[in-house]
Amino acid sequence: MIRKPEHVFDRVREWQGLARFVAPQRQTAVMPGASLGVVSGRRRQGKSFLLQALAEATGGMYFAATEATEAESLRLFTEALTRFTRQVVEIPFRDWNDAVPYTLRALRDRPMPLIIDEFPFLFRVSPALPSIIQRELGPGGSGRESAARLILCGSAMSVMGGLLSGQAPLRGRAGLELMIHPFRYRDAAEFWGISDSRLAVLVHAIVGGTPAYRYEFTQGDVPESLDDFDSWVVRTVLNPQMPLFREARYLLAEESDIRDPALYHSVLAAIAGGNSTNGGIANYVGRRSDQITHPLTVLEDCALVRREPDLFRSGRSRYRIVEPLITFYEAIMRRRWSELEIHRAETVWQAVRQTFLAQVVGPHFEALCRDFALDAGESAFGEFPAEIGAGVVPDPVNRGQIEIDVVALAAQEPGKPRRILSLGEAKWGEVMDRHHLRRLARARELLERKGYDTRDTVLACYGGSGFSDELSAVAGEDARVALIGLERLYCP
Repeated sequence: MIRKPEHVFDRVREWQGLARFVAPQRQTAVMPGASLGVVSGRRRQGKSFLLQALAEATGGMYFAATEATEAESLRLFTEALTRFTRQVVEIPFRDWNDAVPYTLRALRDRPMPLIIDEFPFLFRVSPALPSIIQRELGPGGSGRESAARLILCGSAMSVMGGLLSGQAPLRGRAGLELMIHPFRYRDAAEFWGISDSRLAVLVHAIVGGTPAYRYEFTQGDVPESLDDFDSWVVRTVLNPQMPLFREARYLLAEESDIRDPALYHSVLAAIAGGNSTNGGIANYVGRRSDQITHPLTVLEDCALVRREPDLFRSGRSRYRIVEPLITFYEAIMRRRWSELEIHRAETVWQAVRQTFLAQVVGPHFEALCRDFALDAGESAFGEFPAEIGAGVVPDPVNRGQIEIDVVALAAQEPGKPRRILSLGEAKWGEVMDRHHLRRLARARELLERKGYDTRDTVLACYGGSGFSDELSAVAGEDARVALIGLERLYCP
């Protein structure tokens, strides 16, 4: 196994996957020749950093494409190949039909990575490139006499997601499909060097787990304590002189499939404001529901929005923004942009801080609690959940409905009622008490009437501001009541 460099934080599983893919023992008599890997993920997640480290550790070739014409891209690629092989390409490549087979044959001696980063830039001006790669990796292609481990990497999720889907030429050709995700919330806190759990949630609600925001976009500025958090927000994300200030806008602008930015910003603003259903988004935007289906699909394909099904109501779902910085921008910054541009961050932040806690931190805390439930598994609910999400339980007697923030379901067993492992409510800004527990107990009762198995259901209260003494006493006496505070959230 190729050893992961010490300067690469975390990414253990990702490195193991890459190391296995490029390892020499992969070339066997059964499957000789070159192989293909695809690495994708949203921008700023450290894909290039990781692949450059891989190239250095293995002696492989790394080429980062740029926005250029096909002719210029070929020249740049030829120069990079010449530097790597130390052999001059005697006849200039006319197109990628010349470049791909030549390159694969040039890397025939030993298995090594051939990394093409920012592949969507090449695909945009040379749409036949995936077909050319497919041909050369297939029977009779130049890849049969090569040891190259060709890795295509990119951040344009709509492009990268389509490389291996449906009838795409490269479907079925890849030996590695690796998605680089943001750091999970505990890893993000460690990466930022934040030990205070409450401060970690607040920071994560703005910058999430994106590695680049730690150093490149904030110049290494980390809030020293809870007392420093407000000042940190003003001097970083709300500061027009910092790269983080315009980053949310750029994330949207960089996606080529987004042709009407105004519409997409309105859709994102609707979701950030709590309008998470199709109908609610359409009403906020001022369009019919069928008119926002395409924008929502595009945002999903770009990995900016996620559709999450209601676990208790078939066919119903809610939309959630995946990137916290976009939520922060749409809910906080976009409405006061002109003031922020003229350096009135202190005044704006004082005015919107409560909005931040209610519309940004509150929903974000709920998402973190679902992540906790997914990670905790057996230790929290007796067995690993098959499904984690949220749901709404109708309460016809009280003419209302009960929203369950964290639902953990067991795997469906044929002929048996679906078992509910846990029902949970998450509150960031208020001390939780018996009232919240009664709501969960009522939901459990209603779900039992609907045919669910609730005999071992754990009622979980996720409290960002703690729990009342009465509720703590109940939890101490009932094994089916769990209180999960910030310390357990970060130190299970």
